[in-house]
Amino acid sequence: MGKTRALILLCAAVGLCHCRLVTVPTGPLLRVEGQPLSIRCDVSEYEGPREQDFEWMVTRGMETIKVISTFDEHFSERSFQDRIRSGDISVSRLKDNAVELRIQEARISDSATYQCSTPSTDSVISGNYKAAVQLKVVPNSLIVAPDAPNPVIREGGSIRLLCNVSRNFLEGIYLSLTWSVKKGSSLLEDLLTFGPDMGVMAGDNYMRRYTDGGMRLEMGNGVSHSLVLSGATPDDQGMYVCTARLWTREQGAWNRIQEKTMEMGEVTVTPTANSLSVQVQDDSTLSTGETLLLTCSVSAEASMDLEVTWLMNGTRVLAHLSRDGVLTNTSDVVDVRRLGKWDFQLKVHSLELSDAGLYACKVSAWVQRDGGQWYRATEKISDPARVHVIKHNPEYTAVLSSTVNAKFSGDPTELECKVMNVTNLRTGRLGVSWLYRDVQPGDTPVSTHTIASLDENGNLVPGKTYKSRVEAGLITLTRTEPSTFKLRLLRTTETDAGEYTCAVMAWVPSRHGNWKKVAEHVTPAHKVSFANKRPVLSVVARRLREATAAGSTFEMSCQANIQNLPPGTAFSILILSEEGVGSPSRKLASLGPEMVLQLEDSSEPGRRDGLMLVKTGKREFQFRIQSVQVTDRGFYSCEMKAWTKQPGEDWVEMAKGVSNKVQIAFTHKDDVAYEMKWFLSRVRGLNSPSLLASMDRWGVVHKARRNDSSDCSLERLGPKKFALNIHSTQDSDAGEYHCTATPWIQSTATGAWSKAPEVSSQRVLLTVKFAFWDSMKLPLLYGICASVTVGVVSLVLGLVCAHCCCKTTTTTPRSRNKLMELEMD
Repeated sequence: MGKTRALILLCAAVGLCHCRLVTVPTGPLLRVEGQPLSIRCDVSEYEGPREQDFEWMVTRGMETIKVISTFDEHFSERSFQDRIRSGDISVSRLKDNAVELRIQEARISDSATYQCSTPSTDSVISGNYKAAVQLKVVPNSLIVAPDAPNPVIREGGSIRLLCNVSRNFLEGIYLSLTWSVKKGSSLLEDLLTFGPDMGVMAGDNYMRRYTDGGMRLEMGNGVSHSLVLSGATPDDQGMYVCTARLWTREQGAWNRIQEKTMEMGEVTVTPTANSLSVQVQDDSTLSTGETLLLTCSVSAEASMDLEVTWLMNGTRVLAHLSRDGVLTNTSDVVDVRRLGKWDFQLKVHSLELSDAGLYACKVSAWVQRDGGQWYRATEKISDPARVHVIKHNPEYTAVLSSTVNAKFSGDPTELECKVMNVTNLRTGRLGVSWLYRDVQPGDTPVSTHTIASLDENGNLVPGKTYKSRVEAGLITLTRTEPSTFKLRLLRTTETDAGEYTCAVMAWVPSRHGNWKKVAEHVTPAHKVSFANKRPVLSVVARRLREATAAGSTFEMSCQANIQNLPPGTAFSILILSEEGVGSPSRKLASLGPEMVLQLEDSSEPGRRDGLMLVKTGKREFQFRIQSVQVTDRGFYSCEMKAWTKQPGEDWVEMAKGVSNKVQIAFTHKDDVAYEMKWFLSRVRGLNSPSLLASMDRWGVVHKARRNDSSDCSLERLGPKKFALNIHSTQDSDAGEYHCTATPWIQSTATGAWSKAPEVSSQRVLLTVKFAFWDSMKLPLLYGICASVTVGVVSLVLGLVCAHCCCKTTTTTPRSRNKLMELEMD
């Protein structure tokens, strides 16, 4: 081989001729007894025909024996002719310039040096025409004896594949083991291969499983090797095979020299579904409002984690319980609990009619592999259980009666509503509403008002009309017993007489946590009236002293006539005045039931001493006005009320009456002076205008301080005519103007001045237009004059400075000689 390489290098260096090159594999070649072997021979860089012939010879020691030729049938020695005729030794042409010597069953005696040569077809002999390689055949010592795995494995279990391999250890020969499986009629599929370079390579479909730890290799004592498949699935069943191979390293690549395959045994994986059973209890019938309890019982032979889903009518998911115990897809009325390892309970609270249907339990079995990964092994749904829901509303009756009757207005009244014969209420509650309806003669339609209610939680809910009385404690609602409700009017008045009803409502808890009204019973109307006749109060007003002129005194008396009032009744009086019939009334003075005087709407605080209201009899009062003025003219009346009072309670009104009207009318001949005020509102519609100027009744003018350049003045044009003048009007004077007049009246009898109510005029809008050009002419003229003046002064000042400060200088001409010297320099 060294000579061949030197020749190749020489031919390459010269490059002037073709150098024949014959090559065979680099030896020595190791082969196993009884195994087929082949030796390749190639020729290149030759002349002549494309197809070349080859001759094979073998050398043992000093003896060279002809083996076989591609062109000479009689080339072989006699010792090889029998093997050649049987086909044990043959030569196969791979290409025109390549052949392969093949031995079907290698023998120990085949160990020798094999030489390949090619007859020359070149015009000039150059290069090498033969090449040799050493072949060494070793005894067949490879033994494969696998142990049979368990034939039946449950899903999720482990499959252990033990393969025992023994051989004689020789240098240069390496071992590899491959575990494979044959599933049905499919081809053999490799699971994992170990070797020959001490590396591990998983099959294409088992790479993920090997990475996750679901398939692991356990190396034994050099003879026994195991492959363990954990988390077995039905897809893992089949015939398992163990293959041992011997390898040599030739020309940088692995060359397989022996292979032995042994079947390990058939493995069947029992699916979890075969042992998993799911069952829900039998059909059930329940009533609305009850709680549904269903139990899902699971049984299985293997250990697994379970995932449970409750279904209604096959598609609606009620709840889902994961294998980790996390409950999802549920609601406030549905709950799932795990009673044990294999039992799961569904609870549905407060059943409704819509909850009737078919309930089923779907169970998913999860198995964990050795790598920690979970996979869904199987899933089963139980036979559905039918649930019937029957509606049973609470049933009861209610009776309304009166326990306390009012004899007079102001006395208490108490009504009792009693609920009896209650059935099917269970965990429900009762509520009540008290209703009132006035009684009108004939067929006059009347409306029903809700006094107050006790809801399902026992909260007091007052009606809109009676809210103030309920909040003040004048009307109370109580529940003395679970089925007895009471309404109490602490002070019964005339307006309380009428028909009362009691509406009893039944509430049951709903599935959403609140209460649902399922029944209502209204009692027949119960009439409430006073035991005695209705009290009557009438009032008569009489003039005691008539006012004939301003400054005189006016007196009147008010007397009450009563009927059906209890003894000890107290009276109150209120004096009202009106300027004319139908005009709004004004309160002057009042005496309460405890005889406390109160002056009401007196517009002049200084005249409070001129009003007097006293009680002169049991049911008679007297009112007096001293120094009557013109503003006091009008109509006067009395409003009287009858009151009763229980010990420890407040006064209660029983009856009310209004008297006839008494008029004050006289002719006025006194002097009148006016106080004037002028106001400005710069924002239209503003209710807080600013005061501009005022003139009192003596003619004195007062002006408010102004920030504008404009001014204003007041002028009296006549006895009842006044004018406001605005001078040098500005845009800030725009707005709404109005005036107020306050009459002052002088009495001829006393000479005193009295102030009459103030009167306000309508508002007048004043708009000021802004003259832009007129306002800008004077500033522009001033600006131009100032600019011209400054410019002229600046020009004159500049000329003076130039004349005084600048001097005239004579320039001395330069010598041409100096210029010449400068240039030469």
